[in-house]
Amino acid sequence: MLTRERIQAARSILSEAIYKTEVVQTNGLSEEYHIFLKTENLQKTGSFKIRGAYHKIALLSPEEKRRGVIACSAGNHAQGVALAAKKNGIFSLICLPEGAPISKVEATKSYGAQLCLVPGVYDDAYNRAVELQHEKGYTFIHPFDDEQVIEGQATIGAEILEQLDDVDAIVVPVGGGGLIAGVAFAVKSINPNVKVYGVQAEGAPSMFNSVRDHRRETLPFVSTIADGIAVKQPGELTFDYCSRYVDDIVTVTDDEIAMAILALIEKQKMIAEGAGAASLAAVLSHKLPFLKGKRVCCLISGGNIDVTILSRVIQRGLLMTGRQCTFNVELLDKPGQLVAVSQIIAHCGANVTGVHHEHANAGSDVIGCFLRIDMETRDTAHIAQIKTELANAGFKIS
Repeated sequence: MLTRERIQAARSILSEAIYKTEVVQTNGLSEEYHIFLKTENLQKTGSFKIRGAYHKIALLSPEEKRRGVIACSAGNHAQGVALAAKKNGIFSLICLPEGAPISKVEATKSYGAQLCLVPGVYDDAYNRAVELQHEKGYTFIHPFDDEQVIEGQATIGAEILEQLDDVDAIVVPVGGGGLIAGVAFAVKSINPNVKVYGVQAEGAPSMFNSVRDHRRETLPFVSTIADGIAVKQPGELTFDYCSRYVDDIVTVTDDEIAMAILALIEKQKMIAEGAGAASLAAVLSHKLPFLKGKRVCCLISGGNIDVTILSRVIQRGLLMTGRQCTFNVELLDKPGQLVAVSQIIAHCGANVTGVHHEHANAGSDVIGCFLRIDMETRDTAHIAQIKTELANAGFKIS
């Protein structure tokens, strides 16, 4: 079982391999919460996963190292294992889901690991890794359900309490549960008064459901942009630790995660992947309203987002926050109508980015037409203002 002494020993082992990432105070993210960020997205390999992987591999016996290691991962654990194995001079084979972001696949290759892409999600990659372990005799490095891996992740909790000794609560993304298990144990063993909350994606609530129902449960499928926490079943060890040490777990939608990613980019000049931004999403979306006015540390667990996904996430975030919108305006097909609509939009201070004109369909006025107008706006209140001004001028909006 975890102890404070073992966590301290893990910190000593990891001191040669990782960064002690900063805790930074945010500006402009929220007027209701005092938000701090533990920036594990700036860790080596771009994720906290290097901590658990390196700690586990460093403690392997000479025989276990000789046989080489195998792991399964959606991407971040893969990179951690690959780098840790390279630093220890041992062979590594990583099983990844075929849908893992290309950036994570290529990064894992760059650290010297051999790859095995498996159809399906994380759990399918896990099953294949277990098969290969038995076939080839590799040493298996579990991404979360392992005491020594959890000890490595627990070092984050100890660091946060050193860096922010008056913190009221720590909010942690949850997939299989290794990160929050370690953080929660470390925090509660050092300062039981600090609250620890977990956050899962609404499309992958395996730990949320399991803790709620007091038994480990397996989801039939997972679907979320937060691929790093898309896990069908929590671990046995991690479920036990979460049940005992975590104060509560909440869920967030993909749209809320997208808005958090956008907020980090705009306000903090910081890139986070979906899993990494889940903790902030929970706070900004008021899933933990009792923390208003409190000093809250959001653990930004990773920054390895695929650039092709990032562009779509930003677009979604802009739509959800009212920064972009599209109106369909029904009007008569006669001179002056487009000018009138444009003047109203300009008067309201919006920026038109696209206009599409088409004749009306069946059921509309025979001389009618539709304008589809794409705009950049300030927020949802600004959109409502524009709609009101257009309606007051006699235009029908859909």
